[in-house]
This record gives sequence, C-alpha cells and structure tokens, in this order.
Amino acid sequence: MNEIKKTGPKDIFLQLLSIIGLYVSVISFGALIFELINLYLPDVLSGSFGHYAYQSLRWPLSVLTIVWPLFVWLSWYLARDLALYPEKRELKIRRWLIAFTLFLAAIVIAGDFIAVIYSFLNGELTLRFLLKAFTVLVIAAAVFVHCLRQPKIFDWLVAALVAVAVIFGFFTAGSPLAERLRRFDERRVNDLQIIQSEIINYWQRKGTLPDNLEQLKDEIRGFIPPGDPETSEAYEYRPAGDLSFKLCAAFKTSNKESADSTPKPALPYFSSELWPHDAGRACFSRVIDPEFYPLYGKEISPSGKPLR
Repeated sequence: MNEIKKTGPKDIFLQLLSIIGLYVSVISFGALIFELINLYLPDVLSGSFGHYAYQSLRWPLSVLTIVWPLFVWLSWYLARDLALYPEKRELKIRRWLIAFTLFLAAIVIAGDFIAVIYSFLNGELTLRFLLKAFTVLVIAAAVFVHCLRQPKIFDWLVAALVAVAVIFGFFTAGSPLAERLRRFDERRVNDLQIIQSEIINYWQRKGTLPDNLEQLKDEIRGFIPPGDPETSEAYEYRPAGDLSFKLCAAFKTSNKESADSTPKPALPYFSSELWPHDAGRACFSRVIDPEFYPLYGKEISPSGKPLR
C-alpha cells in the first residue's frame, strides 16, 4: 500500500521518457561518431564523403544537442526521487525497462564481436571498421553499466565524453553561414549545368549556338534561364566559336584545391567535379563534341557546321 501512495502515472511516464531519451541519445551519439569516422577516414566505396559526410553529421548532432541534456536532467531528477522514495525501485515498469535494456545491450555486445570476427575472416578488418566496432562496444557497455547503477563518477565521465563529441561535431560541421554560402554555390553550379544542357539542346536543334541566354527561353516548355540565387542577376554567357562557349558565375566559396582552366568537352552527365571553382568570379570553357551531340535531322561537317 505504501508503494501505491508513493507512485502514480507520473512515475510511469517519467520512466518511459527516460528510457526513450536513453535510446535516442545512444543512437544519435553512435551516428555522430560514425559520421566523424566517415569524414576523417573516408571510403570511396561507401559514397559517404566530402560535403555529404558533413550533411549526415548535422542531423545526429542536432538531435543529441537537445535530447542529451534533457536525458541527463531527467536521470538526475529520477535519481533524486529514488533517494527520497527507495520503494520506487521496485516499480514494475522500471524493472522491465531496465531488464529489456540490459538484454539489448548484451545482444549488441555479442553482435559486435561476431561482426569483428566475420570481418577478420572476410579480409575487411580496416581501421575504419575497427573504430566503428569499438564505438558500438563502448556505447553498449556504457548502457550496461548505467542500468546496473554505476558510481556517479561514471555519469560524469560519460557526460564529459558526449560533451566533447558534441563540441567537436560542431567544430567539424562548420559555421551555419559558411554552409549557407556553400549551398548557394552548389545552387549556382546546378544552374550552370541546366543552362549548359539547354545550350547543347539549342545547338542540336538549330545548328548554331545562341547569341545570349535570352534565346533559350521557351514559353511552350516553360523554361526560363535561371539567375544567381542571391542577386537574381543573369549568369554570364559568351560564345567562343561554332562549338565553344563559356559560362561564368561569382562564387563565395571554393570547391577545389587547385585550379584547372583547361577547356573540357560538354558531357552528358552532371558532376560537380567538372565545375571546380575558387571564391570569386569563375568561368568554365565548354566545347561541344558533335559526335556526342549530333544535330537533329542534319548532317554536319568535320568542323561542326551543318551541311545543307
């Protein structure tokens, strides 16, 4: 009867909220460490590198920044409540949640060792994998110790570790302003790719390059050449011959380590690697290959001019 007087629906919901906070914090922390490993030890086969790794880093970092402090506060509140009312330790939902969490932690630890042995036998035991396996092992062990009522010094060590990871994550992710400028530049590259495609389509249909971007407007298809996302000004376009042209834009960031001004043929597939730029004005020379892009319904001479 004493337990009934001391416990109620609030205790049940707090226990549920605490275990949910624990699970979300654990998953977010693991994802954050994994993305940091992906960033600093990239694997070209995984497809998670460059700014894609930065994008994947921001989501677990955002979740952990909010959920982890709430979980820490809730754990402190529940610990203080248990100190005042020790009989609440026998609350059934609390015992079941702790037992289930220990069960999951044990499975994760066993699975982690199995994955290490399998990867070793399969010849895939790389530093990247070992760090991720070690991360999973440490997290699962920490959850195991937490549920077994560890000393308070352990809580402080875990809290400090998460805080360091979050701070380092924010440092790695960079400033929001820098990311916004990078996304503007990414939009500019995408716009130039679209304009390039329309210029090639114009040449294939008419056998000549447009004199300006206004000639690319098509009311039937509803195409209007895009402008700079910040200033709305038109991008710079200059024909440089029967088959050559240049596209220019003003960028705020750099996406390359060294400049390469060698003219490149216009290719059918879009790739940011074909648009390297530094901060400032950058021009891209393109040469249409008539064999890749033949005129529609017309024959062409070796020089690229249509034959009548």
